Amino acid sequence: MTETSLAALAGQIRIWGRELGFQQIGITDCQLEEHGERLRAWLAAGYNGDMEWMGAHGEKRWRPDLLQPGTLRAISVRLDYLPPDTEPVRVLKDADKAYVSRYANGRDYHKLIRKRLAQLAQKIDAWCDERGIESSGRAFTDSAPVMERALAEKAGLGWIGKNCMVINSGAGSWFFLGEIYTNLALPVDRPQEINQCGDCSACLKVCPTDAFVGPYQLDARRCISYLTIENKGPIPEQFREPMGNRVFGCDDCQIICPWNRFAKPTAEKDFHPRHGLDDGELLALFGWTEQEFLDRTAGSAIRRIGYERWRRNLAVALGNSTPGPEVIAALENALVDATPLVAEHIEWSLGRLRSGRRRKRKIRRA
Repeated sequence: MTETSLAALAGQIRIWGRELGFQQIGITDCQLEEHGERLRAWLAAGYNGDMEWMGAHGEKRWRPDLLQPGTLRAISVRLDYLPPDTEPVRVLKDADKAYVSRYANGRDYHKLIRKRLAQLAQKIDAWCDERGIESSGRAFTDSAPVMERALAEKAGLGWIGKNCMVINSGAGSWFFLGEIYTNLALPVDRPQEINQCGDCSACLKVCPTDAFVGPYQLDARRCISYLTIENKGPIPEQFREPMGNRVFGCDDCQIICPWNRFAKPTAEKDFHPRHGLDDGELLALFGWTEQEFLDRTAGSAIRRIGYERWRRNLAVALGNSTPGPEVIAALENALVDATPLVAEHIEWSLGRLRSGRRRKRKIRRA
């Protein structure tokens, strides 16, 4: 396949990508050894907590050819997800509301992006088949040992910021990433976005639990997203109060980021809020039966934590809400048939509410 043909295909991939709804498409090589070294150091420090899968695949993360034999290039895509008019700051400031990370307000992004990436891969294969060119590719979206942020940065979609998110100077960081590994030696894009975090450290300072060890270094064990989603056991007591009303994930380091003033609301209807999850009342959500939870989180990323952890998170948030007889009664009634995990958090919350204690903004690292 000639360089001219490869360049033509790369241009066509960008056209197809935009037609499929992606905001940006970049192509990069797969030299990720430097990022692999950083990952090894991060794992050695234990910052992954119980996420053993982060180290389970060895070099496959930074050597794509081991994951998908024959891989020469990665096609990286960006899809914006910020729902319109969800007022995250207002919800965070209302102690009686439940804050759900904005990415989880609508439908689960995995299926939507994977489907579109599969369509893009099919278009690439068809183009190659017409010209008698052998092509093979595999699509990913947060579903395999793929260093998504590293590839996105190399492909020119943005830079990895101090909050460990990929930031784009024209779109902020409210977007999903996806990739296609391909055996085609497509021309690579030069990174257009140099790191522009500068002296800003707003994201590091705003973190409710001081989860950032330093710039570009996150200790997941202290991160509210990890604690409310990945963590299967009790939430350590030291983090319950600073969790506030965050019941699924945390967006503070994105909300505060100055570059997100350039973020645009998504046009994807599937990412728009469902079942009032962008503005739900803690008591109302805590009142859901398990069947209601299953019905109202169908097709949502929230479903993956299950009903028990959903109740655990809400119990903590109620302990940080406005003390009152209705809240105390709801917790006491739930205690009757609560699992041991949920009961532990209900009892913690009841102790706080009965004593009239209110939440603080954040804690400081010991």
